[in-house]
Amino acid sequence: MSQAHSMKAAVWHGRRDIRLEDVPLPAAPGPGWVQIKVHWCGICGSDLHEYLAGPVFIPVDQAHPLTGLKGQCILGHEFSGEIVALGEGVAGFEPGERVAADACQHCGQCWYCEQGLYNICENLAFTGLMNNGAFAEYVNVPANLLYKLPENFPTEAGALIEPLAVGMHAVKKAGSLVGETVVVVGAGTIGLCTIMCAKAAGAARVIALEMSSARKRKALEVGATRVLDPNECDVVAEIKALTGGYGAPVSFECIGHKSTAKLALDVIRKAGKAVMVGIFEEPSDFNFFDIVSTEKQVIGSLAYNGEFADVIALIDDGRLDVRPLITGRIELADILDRGFEELANNKDENVKIIVTPDLAVAS
Repeated sequence: MSQAHSMKAAVWHGRRDIRLEDVPLPAAPGPGWVQIKVHWCGICGSDLHEYLAGPVFIPVDQAHPLTGLKGQCILGHEFSGEIVALGEGVAGFEPGERVAADACQHCGQCWYCEQGLYNICENLAFTGLMNNGAFAEYVNVPANLLYKLPENFPTEAGALIEPLAVGMHAVKKAGSLVGETVVVVGAGTIGLCTIMCAKAAGAARVIALEMSSARKRKALEVGATRVLDPNECDVVAEIKALTGGYGAPVSFECIGHKSTAKLALDVIRKAGKAVMVGIFEEPSDFNFFDIVSTEKQVIGSLAYNGEFADVIALIDDGRLDVRPLITGRIELADILDRGFEELANNKDENVKIIVTPDLAVAS
């Protein structure tokens, strides 16, 4: 491991205030934890949100009950790397192994954790938001969040497992999609990942709803059957026309806005399922009789629950190709101007900018 006592990291201090600074190396990992040398870490929409409008998830008024973090936080949770140190009691992993890490740090003791529903733990702490993350040379994480990467797994694909796992979790929530027509509302990163996962899960047709021309092209590139623009047509009428007059059996809301939430319900048939994946910032006025009278199902989908394994297997055997999702590869030193500012100013043109603190990995 590095003999240095400090490392570079991107630290959130406040709105529009992320600083690339020297911070102490993480302490030796405690029992059940590991230390990872970061290879690549993706910039997530939630990271950008903390930069532009935070604090959103970062605890600033009181310390997080699970991690003790308050205020300043090293961002970054979509990452992979190699193990450099093991805490006491960690079995099944060795230094030098390449791994990816689920970001849902959880207590393991509440009712939800006991049921295996760790992504809705009562004390959930997301890596890089409620505990220090991976926009750094090293990061410590619980060993129970780790997944080994296969031998020939492409290193940079490790940073795409996390957002694809969000899409895969949503797809699993919908039940079998084999032979079905599904609608994905929004073709941002999570929408694109959901399109890819729906196709991998056997959907016959994936209709994306998107207004950005760059994202329309990207939706088709990753496997959408067709793209409809709500500004250019009556998408509800179009989808009904494509589905025998009834509407799609399943939709996925991947934006997080009150108007698109209603749209996700309007495009499905009676007794259909609308899976809500987007992060909503504001409440909406909605007449729930629209659900009572149609027996439609609204399903919440948060993060993932074991789907890293599915995504790794699907990337490894070629059924998920992450390359169209990567629109930038940068060094940690450039994370502000070529990362956060690039995304803030050119959001439509970018899907996933991945960041490395390790020049040997980048080359």
